[in-house]
Amino acid sequence: MQMKRMMVPAMLLLGSFAMAQPKTNPAQARMNTFVQALMQKMTLEEKIGQLNLPSIGFDVTGPVVSQGVEEKIKKGLVGGVFNTFTPVAVRKLQEMAVTQTRLKIPLLFGYDVIHGHRTIFPIPLGLSASWDTAMIRLTARAAAEEASADGLNWTFSPMVDIARDPRWGRVSEGAGEDPFLGSQIAKAMVKGYQGDDLKKDNTILACVKHFALYGASEAGRDYNTTDMSRIRMYNEYFPPYKAAIDAGVATVMSSFNEVDGVPASANKWLMTDVLRKQWGFKGFVVTDYTAINEMIAHGIGDGKEVARRAIKAPVEMDMVGELFIQQLPGLVKEGKVSVAEIDNACRLILEAKYKLGLFEDPYKYVSEERNRREIMNDQKKMLAKEAAIKSMVLLKNENNVLPLSAEKKIAFIGPLVKNQRDLIGNWSGAGDYKQAVSVWQALERKITAAPFYYAKGCNLVDDEALKNKLNPHGAMLEADVQSPEALIREAVETANKSDVVVAFLGEPFGMSGEAASRSDIGLLPNQQRLLKALKETGKPIVLVLMNGRPLTLSWEDENMSAILETWYGGTMAGPAIVDVLYGEANPSGKLSMTFPRNVGQIPLYYNHKNTGRPLDENQKYTSKYLDVSNEPLYPFGHGLSYTSFSYGDIMLSGKTLGVTGKLTATVTVTNTGKYKGEETVQLYVRDLVGTVTRPVKELKGFSKVTLAPGESKKVTFTITPDDLKFYNGDLQLVHEPGEYHVFIGGSSATSNKATFTLR
Repeated sequence: MQMKRMMVPAMLLLGSFAMAQPKTNPAQARMNTFVQALMQKMTLEEKIGQLNLPSIGFDVTGPVVSQGVEEKIKKGLVGGVFNTFTPVAVRKLQEMAVTQTRLKIPLLFGYDVIHGHRTIFPIPLGLSASWDTAMIRLTARAAAEEASADGLNWTFSPMVDIARDPRWGRVSEGAGEDPFLGSQIAKAMVKGYQGDDLKKDNTILACVKHFALYGASEAGRDYNTTDMSRIRMYNEYFPPYKAAIDAGVATVMSSFNEVDGVPASANKWLMTDVLRKQWGFKGFVVTDYTAINEMIAHGIGDGKEVARRAIKAPVEMDMVGELFIQQLPGLVKEGKVSVAEIDNACRLILEAKYKLGLFEDPYKYVSEERNRREIMNDQKKMLAKEAAIKSMVLLKNENNVLPLSAEKKIAFIGPLVKNQRDLIGNWSGAGDYKQAVSVWQALERKITAAPFYYAKGCNLVDDEALKNKLNPHGAMLEADVQSPEALIREAVETANKSDVVVAFLGEPFGMSGEAASRSDIGLLPNQQRLLKALKETGKPIVLVLMNGRPLTLSWEDENMSAILETWYGGTMAGPAIVDVLYGEANPSGKLSMTFPRNVGQIPLYYNHKNTGRPLDENQKYTSKYLDVSNEPLYPFGHGLSYTSFSYGDIMLSGKTLGVTGKLTATVTVTNTGKYKGEETVQLYVRDLVGTVTRPVKELKGFSKVTLAPGESKKVTFTITPDDLKFYNGDLQLVHEPGEYHVFIGGSSATSNKATFTLR
């Protein structure tokens, strides 16, 4: 049996190491002097007012609407405003703050700019499927340009929660299941939003969320309990948050869930020990929507007690709940909260405003000329189309039914063919669905060589109870004048006239995102009935999916000729989909989240641990199901192309790696098909023996390569001991000598393997 000879610590026990304190630079000194002088003039109530973030304006994402906000602004009891944008609306409130208050302190203006502001890009889960961090950074940069031109200076993004349960609706907002990929995307988005200088008028504060562990809520149910070991936190769930902090994210949002039995917004270990002491975060923490108030229902105290625990955690800004302005003055008077704690929170918020340059020019974000120039310009639309194309994942393509031939008669069937609203998806904020280009509009503009046909086929949703849940929140679900049976008959007649059927189905946008958890994540029954009727025609069927989460598609995988996952592709989704279907663009997306065969497999993720009785189909008493394979329907990293790629053997520069050295792993990738294509080459590592159990595979690198037909390229990865570090049972970050496997291929299912030893 192989044994590790020794453990090589990379750092001392977390939280106990001394952090070098950088010298204060002149700009920092000027800010410190300014903020200190301002705070000396402030009353206690004015300081507490800076911690208040009410909602006023056009959009509400929770059950509470702030009351009397304008009067509170005039009294200096508001630090920022949530949900107000446009130069006109922002100027009105900012003028109130800087002309009608005693100290003329400007406001922050925050909004949920999640995947674009006015120009909408694919949902974040879709963007993550591009594995193109440079492009993702550009989408965040474009969103910041638009948002800042619309009066905003703060976005509540990126959402970086690791998510392994697709029943949870908010998987649509994140980057999937992997900490390495999630960390790369977190860094890209922070840098895209914040740019290289927050004082520029086209940069905004980013806010990493939801800190922490929100993606692991039990049963995939939103707002639910989270419970896990600290070793899992540090190895699997913390890395993307830490990556955002290291990238300089300005703000952090606390999560709704509890951590170790304490709600995050009151969790001193999370907010002080981890975030500030271990990671060195210097910005401020804002709660999620009314999260302080909701700690009462969690059961840790009344309004006064939860406000006390929140400020002591600390979280600095109270989103919408207003318990800080209601309770903190009395808590200070009673000696239960110190003035120093209030001062610390106020200082961090004032520093954020200073860094944005608001004290120099409170109106820097209210230029109507910039608004006209930046909003939905041609450059941003082109980027939106590129992002939509790169986000699509070809899940199946039997007999190369795709790409479609422009010479063939194609039937486009389904309630999403002409749909615009669902194209921009959930969390589309200020996006206008009427500006989105539908698939049908794109077809009419593009296809002239052969006739193409349309039939609706079915309603998006027939279930009245479900429609009644979704429609009050803007779902716009209406039944067709024809009966469901008549719609299917018409679809079958249309299919029979065609050579190929393309069916557009999926989730209405309201079925994913916040407060949109599902216990059954298959296509809805009425959509399945349509597909089964179309299958009876004997025509090849291409299923085009629009949805915000992995779906269970076992029947569809067995019976459809091709399946193209397009997510909610955004403003330019229609033209992007048409280009991919007809081969003007070659799909290159790779899944960032595993697709299960059925919900009984959930949670299902590639980087799991082995059991003491790993799967053996020839032995009964091993870890497996009686009724379904352990394997997913589509694994993490899966994604086909119209061409094909082959991988050569992995060539290592050596068989051993020293603790101060490096190793290269090289593989030759060849385009063996007929189309030019882009492949995401993925590097995984397995640590075979550890002082604590290790995953069967871990993503450690990826590289995108574009190849012409017949072309080969060598792709090289460098592996260092730092790439092999993990947190051990004492929460020390270490690498351990011993044997490792390295895998390189086109998905996490690759078996292309080599072996090396860390000495």
